[in-house]
Amino acid sequence: MTRYIRRAAAFCVLLLVALLVNTAWLQVLQGPSYGGNPANRRPTIARYEQPRGEILVGGRPVTGSRDTGEQLRFERTYAEGPLYAPVTGFASQRYGTTFLEHAEDRVLSGTDPLLAGFPLWHDFTRGQPAGGNVETTLNAAAQRAAFDGLGARKGAVAAVEPATGRILALVSTPSYDPAELSGNGPAVTAAWARLNDDPEKPMLNRAVRQTYPPGSTFKVVTAAAALDTGLVTDLDARTDSPDPYRLPGSTTRLVNEAGDCANASLRFAFEWSCNTVFAKLGVDVGARAMRQAAEGFGFDDPDLKVPFAVAPSTFEAPADRAQLALSSIGQYNTRATPLQMAMVAAAVANGGEVRVPYLVERTTRSGGSPVSAAGSRPVRQVMRPTTAARLRELMCDVVTDGTGGNAAIPGAVVGGKTGTAQHGVGNTGTPYAWFVSWAQGVADMDPRVAVAVVVEDASARRGDISGGGTAAPIAKAVMEAVLHSPRTPVA
Repeated sequence: MTRYIRRAAAFCVLLLVALLVNTAWLQVLQGPSYGGNPANRRPTIARYEQPRGEILVGGRPVTGSRDTGEQLRFERTYAEGPLYAPVTGFASQRYGTTFLEHAEDRVLSGTDPLLAGFPLWHDFTRGQPAGGNVETTLNAAAQRAAFDGLGARKGAVAAVEPATGRILALVSTPSYDPAELSGNGPAVTAAWARLNDDPEKPMLNRAVRQTYPPGSTFKVVTAAAALDTGLVTDLDARTDSPDPYRLPGSTTRLVNEAGDCANASLRFAFEWSCNTVFAKLGVDVGARAMRQAAEGFGFDDPDLKVPFAVAPSTFEAPADRAQLALSSIGQYNTRATPLQMAMVAAAVANGGEVRVPYLVERTTRSGGSPVSAAGSRPVRQVMRPTTAARLRELMCDVVTDGTGGNAAIPGAVVGGKTGTAQHGVGNTGTPYAWFVSWAQGVADMDPRVAVAVVVEDASARRGDISGGGTAAPIAKAVMEAVLHSPRTPVA
C-alpha cells in the first residue's frame, strides 16, 4: 500500500512541477506577447477605469472626466475645447493622444511611478495611483485675447515671457473641440473623418507645427547679424543700397513698397521695411554669419520640445548670393513657426538672451503635492547686449513712427516689426500678414511679453504694411492682456 502512495505522491509532484513550468512559461516568456495582443482588452479597460488627471490654466482645470458607465468607464471632457485644443490636444479612447495629453500621459493617466507614494504597496495590491495634474504656464486672458483676435481668420499666435521662456499663449485657428474625439462610438469615427477631411485643417497646430515664410519679420535677424558683425555701426548712417537692387548674378530686380529706400539708413529701412536694404545687408554679411545668427535665435533646431515637439524653423543660408538676398528678407526657403518668431522678439526684449520656451510649470499628484517643476530653463546669448539695445530702439520706432502704429499701448513701451510673406506659384497666393512684438508696462523693470502673430487669409494690400493693419491689433490685445495680469514669480 505504501508503494502506491509513494507513486501517487510522485505523480502529484510531477503534475505540480509541470503546472509551475507552464505558469512560468506563460507569465515570463509569453506574457509580453499576450499583453500586446490587440485582442487583450484588459490594459485598455484598466486605463479608463479611473478619471484622468487635469490640465490646469491659471489654477483652473480646462479638462475633466465623465463616467459613462460603460466598460471603458471614464471619458475625457474639455472646457472651452477649441480655445485650448492647440495646447491640450485630445485624449481619445479610439485614436490615442496628442500634444499635452500625449506628452504628459503618464502623469495624467496615473501610470508615472513618481505618483506612487508607496510603490511596493501598489505593486502588492495591483492598484494604480490617481491621475496627476499638469499645470501650464498659459495666461488665460492672453489665450482668450489671441483666440478672439484671430476670430474666423486662419492663423496662429504665440506669446512668451522673455525673461523665463514661459509660453503665455498658444492659439491656432480654425480650431476644433477635442471632446468630439474622446469616446469610441460611431460619432467619434464620424468626427475623426470630418476633421481629417476638412481642407481648413482644424487639427493642425499652426503655432508650433506649421512653418511659414516669415517675410519682413526676419529682418530682425538680419539687422542683428549686421550690427553684431560691425557691418553697420550707425543706425542713422546711409547704406550703400540701390533701389531697385539687382540680385547678384541675376537679372532680377528687387523693389520696395515704401518710397525713399535708396541708400536708406538702417533706422529708416527698419521702420518702413525696405527690402532692398536688408537683401543687400544679408549678402554683405555673408552666408556663414547669417546662418550663425539664425541658429542663435533657434532656427534649424530639430530637438525643440515644449514638451511636445515643435517643427524646426529653417534658414538655409544658400551659397548663391541672389538666393541669400531673398532668404535674408524672410523669403526663398526661409521658414519659421510663430513660436520661433516669438522667440526672436523675446531675445531682443531680453537683452540678447533667449530662454528655451516651455509650457508645463509643474506636475502634481491629485491631492496637490508636487511631482516635478520646470525650474530654470537653459539660456543662450544670441547677440551682444548693445545690439539688442539698438534693436529694441528700432522696434520701438516701428510702433511710434513706422508701420506698426496699431500695436501702440498707452503707458507702455512697445516694440514691433511688421511683415508680409509672399508665397504660392509666382507669389500669387494671398500674402501672410505677420507681426512680432514685445511690451513693457510702466511699472515693469523689463519687458513682460513677446508675441508673434501670423494671419494666412488677411484681406490687405500686398506690402509690409498689411502686417501692421491685420496682425498688429491682435498682438496688441495679447500684450495688453498680459500687462494687465499679475506677474508670475520667477521660479
